[in-house]
Amino acid sequence: MNSLKSVAVALAAVASALATPQLLAAGGHGAPTLLAQAATAGDMTDGEVRKVDKDAAKITLKHGEIKNLDMPGMTMVFNVKDKALLDKVKAGDKVKFKAVSDAGKFTVTELQVAP
Repeated sequence: MNSLKSVAVALAAVASALATPQLLAAGGHGAPTLLAQAATAGDMTDGEVRKVDKDAAKITLKHGEIKNLDMPGMTMVFNVKDKALLDKVKAGDKVKFKAVSDAGKFTVTELQVAP
């Protein structure tokens, strides 16, 4: 029983260390999702731009596996966090990007033209 308490105390310490003000500010049901995304958000995904829709703030990407979303490679439409990201790319460009699930919508938060 003491080892179970030790494990619980260790887990609580880890959770406390991970609870930054930004993550806590999200509150409610979004906080666990943000914690999971923060742990793996450093990974950029390779993709190819298929379509850019600046008016709707959307981009269609053919992409490899998106690890932080546990998503296999496919072609799909993403929202973009900032429309200005779309000024950098055109159909056919090879890119690297980060995406998150924001209230159930897959959203590109970073986008770079690949060298």
